[in-house]
Amino acid sequence: MPAISSSSSRALNAILPLVASGQPYEAHQKARTFASRYSKSGQYDTAIDVLFQSARELLKVGQQGSGTDLTLFLLEVYESKGEAVDDESRGRLTQLIALTGSSGSWRKTIIDRSISWSARHGDCPAGDRDLHHYIGELLYKDGAFDAAEPHFLASGKRDSARSLANMMVEWSAAGGTPGIFALRGTLPYLQNGNIVGARTFISQFMAQVISSRPNLLSPLQTSPLPVTSTSEITHTTEPVLNFCQLAVLTCQRANGEKNKVMRESWVRLCGTYQAKGGVLAAKEVRMTLQEIATLYFAIPPPRTQPDNPLGAMLSSMLGGGMPGGGAPPRRMLSPAMSGPSALGLD
Repeated sequence: MPAISSSSSRALNAILPLVASGQPYEAHQKARTFASRYSKSGQYDTAIDVLFQSARELLKVGQQGSGTDLTLFLLEVYESKGEAVDDESRGRLTQLIALTGSSGSWRKTIIDRSISWSARHGDCPAGDRDLHHYIGELLYKDGAFDAAEPHFLASGKRDSARSLANMMVEWSAAGGTPGIFALRGTLPYLQNGNIVGARTFISQFMAQVISSRPNLLSPLQTSPLPVTSTSEITHTTEPVLNFCQLAVLTCQRANGEKNKVMRESWVRLCGTYQAKGGVLAAKEVRMTLQEIATLYFAIPPPRTQPDNPLGAMLSSMLGGGMPGGGAPPRRMLSPAMSGPSALGLD
């Protein structure tokens, strides 16, 4: 039997034995009744404890519907109280998300509502970074790579970037060229101004993909090529992998319009690789690279450039403006983004 606080003991002593005796419906109804009464009287902490413990015990015995309903009620009480995101409030949700299991849509419903709450009551408009990371790891372990991907990107933490890289290498092994998967991690991190995330991702990705597929190494340069005292390029036979590495290094040294050498380097880099065709020449990728050019190098977009659906999606997912809200102000970054205090990183 879970530990019961004195304030919620009367309710939980009436609810939890019903779960243990095989009466989940009755337990669910009593939990809602008690929690509603506590919430309406402003006893939010007591309502939270009743809902959390009741949902947890119901989920443990496979009552996903009832457990999910109480979890969503818990989030409503969080909102009513104005519960801030911290280890305790987040920890309740991660426990319940883990217990919900992967079958059906129950877990996704809790995840979506939890992220929305954390976006309103935490420090990050895209949702709490630690919560995103936990969800990404959980989905990754379940093999739900496509569902885990946006959570790792939205988290922006170094650990998330490493996990995303490992996952993308595994994903690429199931079919598709590694460069496509490298691009899916590199461009969103760059577009969100997260240089350290992009650098961590591509470094981990290259290490893992070369370890599993050494035939990708270029016969012209089989060992990493040092670029700076802390950076190197692994030359491969796949142009997109080479581009991703060079793009991160170039953006890392950007200084808006002040560093004309790096501005010209970016233009040449994109022009050279896009001239080869393939995914880098695709319309959506070209438009995303133009946004990155504006962000890091103050290169204005073409006057006739239409809306970028991929860019809008990425911006929305990572905490930017939603489509249809008018033209956003042009974002600019300073060159100090590669330091320890870079945006979105631990």
